[in-house]
Amino acid sequence: MELMMSIAVGILFMIGVYLILSRSLLRIILGTSLLTHAVHLLLLTMARLKRGAPPLLGEHASAYTDPIPAALILTSIVISFGVTSFFFVLAYKSYQKLKTDDMEQLRGEEGE
Repeated sequence: MELMMSIAVGILFMIGVYLILSRSLLRIILGTSLLTHAVHLLLLTMARLKRGAPPLLGEHASAYTDPIPAALILTSIVISFGVTSFFFVLAYKSYQKLKTDDMEQLRGEEGE
């Protein structure tokens, strides 16, 4: 199971980096979003099931999950949603003003 999760993380990282290296502003935003999801999946994979006594009183479970990575991932999901929506608004406003989302054209019109 951990091997499949690691392969999924690798594929998400690969697709995210490919999208970030493109010229379209929307692809760059989607690439950063995929990278954050890959990091979430990586943290979840690394947290895996723990063995031994659970951190609960009165429970006799043989395996448990650590709640700290789940809380960190939840916080990161909320922050990445806000940042991604902010990036989409910025991209929309720049498209309205400059009529393009090509990064090379945006860099060229910067000095004018």
